Amino acid sequence: MRILLTNDDGIRAPGIVALHDALIDARNEHGGPLLLPREHRASPHHEFSLVTPIAPLTVQSATGHGVTFDEPLMVQDVKVNERMGGIAVDGRPADCVKLAISSLWPERHGKDARPDLLISGMNAGANCGINVIYSGTVAAAIEGAFLGVPSIAVSMLIRPGPLLFDVAARWGRETIERLLAGGLPDPHEIISINIPTPERDGPRPPIRVCPMNTHGLVDAYERRVSPAGNVYYWAAGHGLDFHATDAGTDVAELMGGCITVTPLRYDLTRHETMTRWRARLGL
Repeated sequence: MRILLTNDDGIRAPGIVALHDALIDARNEHGGPLLLPREHRASPHHEFSLVTPIAPLTVQSATGHGVTFDEPLMVQDVKVNERMGGIAVDGRPADCVKLAISSLWPERHGKDARPDLLISGMNAGANCGINVIYSGTVAAAIEGAFLGVPSIAVSMLIRPGPLLFDVAARWGRETIERLLAGGLPDPHEIISINIPTPERDGPRPPIRVCPMNTHGLVDAYERRVSPAGNVYYWAAGHGLDFHATDAGTDVAELMGGCITVTPLRYDLTRHETMTRWRARLGL
């Protein structure tokens, strides 16, 4: 399986490094890769070929689904550490995916080649509830699915204490393995995974499939005045402070200590209201 690995925290961020290591370390009882559709698992020699990181050069958190049109996208090969190398794109997460699938991947892996799966993350911070709208991590996954590559976003809830990216990445990989046990998602499917803050020796949390919480964030801004007398505002809200949290949603389950799995879609059409609006227009 060939995996395109991207994120929004930048190619050198600890989350993507930890997830990269967890993916390439995946092994089954035959000594081969776990991240394979079930029909391939009998062959220990099947190539767990590539985990190719193509990610932003710099931090692009909360850039959403923005793309670049009026500036060049500079790229460079980078060696992050002894285990991970990749391609840094001086652009946004959606830029990375568009460029990867259209140009960088076939240039490196052969004409008409495409990744089998896109994984975006692991983000340092949860992307649950309405945050999926703002998230560059989720935007990268949405872009991949839109272009026909099944895509999974992985994010970790950050709370005070040690940031155990390696443990969270292992939990993320194990969750992905379970999702792929019956085969790859459909080409245009998107799945968002959120991992609770891990403890070093704690058990893997239970997994819940749940919808996103759709209540808005409680926004807060500090009013300040510059030395020149100009008024400005500095965002001071908490990214996980929602006006309400419905039981059984991703926010409730994640805060309750569960790994959450939320299927998403990029079609924003409200199909159930189209008849009503046609009628109003006499169509």
